[in-house]
Amino acid sequence: MATDPFALFETWFAQAQESEPNDPDAMALATSTPDGRPSVRIVLMRLRGPEGFGFFTNLESRKGEEIAANRAAALCIHWKSLRKQVRAEGVLQPVTEADADAYFTSRSRDSRIGAWASDQSRPLDQRETFLGRIKQATARFGEGDVPRPPHWSGFRLVPERIEFWEDREFRLHHRRLFTRTDEGWSEGLLFP
Repeated sequence: MATDPFALFETWFAQAQESEPNDPDAMALATSTPDGRPSVRIVLMRLRGPEGFGFFTNLESRKGEEIAANRAAALCIHWKSLRKQVRAEGVLQPVTEADADAYFTSRSRDSRIGAWASDQSRPLDQRETFLGRIKQATARFGEGDVPRPPHWSGFRLVPERIEFWEDREFRLHHRRLFTRTDEGWSEGLLFP
């Protein structure tokens, strides 16, 4: 078999872009604390390719702190409309400053302001406090550029394993597992 998993991913992702009603790039990202307590949340896949699957975040958030303590992670992308999913396991690597800057500047102005105003994942006494911080950040930057905050960047999950799962009738699913080797990728099948 020995197919390139990223070529297969691009084929499936193109199908998902046509069929998913919302966010075909949404993925569940699982991280864990240093003592192994798991944590999972949905993030948006903003980078993809042979270097891995990338997303951006506040480095001071719970997610950012977990990643700083333990780079092992897993992700799952489920496309209900296609009855397919992709799972990957590997290590999270920081994106380049250029990648972080490029993605940050592509975001809406309100999203960039929000990155400055939010202490992501930390307790908030009331919604008005956050709205006040948005007003302060908006006034601070006026009509000018909103630069990327120093606490905002991204990561790529560099996969060691990638599994492609396809739903089949009577739960006789089709599962393909790609495992990274020194020479590239090996491929095999898994029982459903």
